[in-house]
Amino acid sequence: MHDHQATLLDILTSILPDPLLPPTHLIIDALDECITGLSDLLDFIVDKSESHPNVKWLVSSRNWPSIENSLETVSRKEKLWLELDDASISKAIVAFIHHRVRILTTKKKYSQHTQDAMSQYLLTNAQGTFLWVALVCDQLSKPKVSRLYAREEVKRFPAGLVQLYWRMFDQISDTNDAELCKSILGISATVYRPLTLDELWSYIDLPQDAERSDLEEIIGLCGSLVTLRGSTISLVHQSARDFLHREAISKIFPEGEGVVHHSIFSISMDVMARTLRRDIYNLVHPGYPIDRVQHPDPDPLATIHYACLYWVDHLQRYTQQVGKNMHDFEEGGPVGVFFRKNHLHWLEAMSLLRKLSEGITSMLKLKSLIESEKQHMPMMDRVHDACQFAEQPSWLIGKPEMEDQWTPCLQNLEGHREFINSVCFSHDSKMLASGSNDYIVKIWDTDSGQCRRTLYGQNEKVLSVSFSPDSKLLALASMGCTIKVWDTITGQNIQTFQGSGDGDSISATVTFSHDSKLLISSFVREVIEIWGTDHWQCLRSLISHRYHRSFTLSHNSKFWDTNTGECLQTLEKHEWPVYSVALSHDSQLLASASVDSTIHLWETGSWKYLRTLNGHREGVKSVRFSSHDSKFLASGSTDQTIKLWDTNNGQCLQTFQENCWNIDSIALSHDSKLLAATDYDSIRIWDTTSRHHPSEFNRHAEPTIKAVPSKILSLMFSHDLRLLASHCDDHSVQVWDISSGRCTQMFTKALHMKNFFLVNPSVQLYDGTVGFSRFPIDGPDSDTPTAESPSQGHGVDFDGSYITWNSECLLWLTPEYRPYIFSTFVISQSTVCIGCNSGRVLFFTFDTARLLEALQTP
Repeated sequence: MHDHQATLLDILTSILPDPLLPPTHLIIDALDECITGLSDLLDFIVDKSESHPNVKWLVSSRNWPSIENSLETVSRKEKLWLELDDASISKAIVAFIHHRVRILTTKKKYSQHTQDAMSQYLLTNAQGTFLWVALVCDQLSKPKVSRLYAREEVKRFPAGLVQLYWRMFDQISDTNDAELCKSILGISATVYRPLTLDELWSYIDLPQDAERSDLEEIIGLCGSLVTLRGSTISLVHQSARDFLHREAISKIFPEGEGVVHHSIFSISMDVMARTLRRDIYNLVHPGYPIDRVQHPDPDPLATIHYACLYWVDHLQRYTQQVGKNMHDFEEGGPVGVFFRKNHLHWLEAMSLLRKLSEGITSMLKLKSLIESEKQHMPMMDRVHDACQFAEQPSWLIGKPEMEDQWTPCLQNLEGHREFINSVCFSHDSKMLASGSNDYIVKIWDTDSGQCRRTLYGQNEKVLSVSFSPDSKLLALASMGCTIKVWDTITGQNIQTFQGSGDGDSISATVTFSHDSKLLISSFVREVIEIWGTDHWQCLRSLISHRYHRSFTLSHNSKFWDTNTGECLQTLEKHEWPVYSVALSHDSQLLASASVDSTIHLWETGSWKYLRTLNGHREGVKSVRFSSHDSKFLASGSTDQTIKLWDTNNGQCLQTFQENCWNIDSIALSHDSKLLAATDYDSIRIWDTTSRHHPSEFNRHAEPTIKAVPSKILSLMFSHDLRLLASHCDDHSVQVWDISSGRCTQMFTKALHMKNFFLVNPSVQLYDGTVGFSRFPIDGPDSDTPTAESPSQGHGVDFDGSYITWNSECLLWLTPEYRPYIFSTFVISQSTVCIGCNSGRVLFFTFDTARLLEALQTP
């Protein structure tokens, strides 16, 4: 369903900008019944209603605050609350009744007397409910209702929806297929989305010789409680679902709703086991691009689509309502058998359904179900491996040595079409925001890797994103010096304003104050602007230094009052330029560090000089206070040392010596137990409680994290201490797994590449990093273009994400196994050698005979 909605939105996106499009009206009814993708649909309506004034939107919904709030930002709108306008409803009901009775008269040839009698009864008992009128008229239109007895028959329908539903339910109970009808109603009221007939077939106990027409006939016996639209069955209305769950619950769920959930789970496991197999679409080639996949007809996944997506959800719901069935999680139980026999086939199916992110979410839900049961630790290991395990094909006979632990890469977040300029964790580390040159901001779930929201409406490249401390707001700055603030819960753009700049900024910064009352922005000019978040007005513009980073090359430190914009104090104590300044978390202390090798502490209330921290032998380039208590101050110097100070007495608590290191930037973790420092393009992390380097307390860590060959400007720990982000002067951002010291994600500028023909590759060694050079056919300095012909044999595709065979994708490479740049791989017959970001060199060897055999069409 969600895929169909996305397709429809893509079509509308293409149609609406057409300058020849005449004035158009689009109607969306029952918006509150949208099961999935509601937030995306609301964002789309808001965005397009503003940008295309020739298109009018008529939207109906129950009065849900979330929907009303999302549509509040539309500047031109009219609201109509039907429940407050009895006169309008009454007129509409009368018109609707006359319309439906006319249709019945045409079909049944009613006399005028019969028409009047039916209209009068409907008007008297409708109680302002269109659905009641529609359901009664649907029942009267059936062939079994004779026109001779129409006046008597209409009076059999009680007033009010609940009474009408009871009448329909009682009629179902009098049929020979009552149990099947109740089963269909129970399943329809339990599933997480409407089922197709192919899917429903698996969940009800039909006779072996039953046909599709028999199933449709049984659905017809369910009265108007359900409706069949095309091949999809669903409850007629939310009120029907409420009736089954509240009024008729003991008859629909005699053993409890949880038992139905477990039945759906068990049948889902069984039908997947009978259907799933390797290469179920007969694609043959293991690296076949998903965008080129065409669903076969008949589709073998059609009957198990729902089962693949929701089997874990039903098991989870059963566990919540009834309790754990320990057999389900044992090796011989359905979950154990699934992992031993069907897990890889299920992953393939989820990929073909384009629901792999949902599959990861399912594994996380399953993990939460069994993690409290110690006797199921082997199953816990299976679930942990589930998102990372892959099958090794027989034709891959040589591969990199398997490491002791899984790669530290937690998720690969893909969705942007162009460069990613900025990423930011929410305070609780549950969300990650990304801003890109494709004018889009995405908010990701860090557990599942799913995109929670896509924020459209930017008309410029997004340069910076920042969460408020409570994670309820997200601010972004774009190239045209525009600042937008979004509500992360509703996806609503709550404010847009213009910052100071020339309209073509290449760098920007936005950040919230700790109490979320202020938003600070800068666009690489001499201006820092402070905005109040209550009315979103610019409170002050601070004009001083040329560029705004963590340091300023002046001989003094300037401090500003964010309320008045006045320069409160110029602190003149240093004899040489100031490299870095830092404020304590409570804003009570200011530290300034200078080329003169000293650090001065100031009390901001009176601007009283407190003390000088002496100990460094050369200039101090970076200082940082501990996050909450401000009891500690870390400093990094060009004398190749990092020091940790007690701010109360000025004593040096720790000194970390780093030979051959010129400390550029430092960062303290949230709890002050970890300290990170950079030396141009490398990062090291220390345990401040023991002075140990990570290589000494974590054997999987590397002594030095090699980033990219560009200067690292700043570092930031995630709040949960799992990740460290680094930002470089080439506009790239790297995300590192702290426990292993390896890069889990890198956001860089794209490489502009030509097609090169490989001749005599050379291997060069630079500081432990291997690089492979590729030359044009006429030599390294040639500008001769090469032929655009498909390569034969093994290769690497243009973005380094696949090893190819005859230009077809063969083996997908995770980011940490990809070439460092496009030229860092070499191929020799059946062996592919790749130089990676981490400095590792990987060798893959293929058995060509087995590969050709595997690629033969079955």
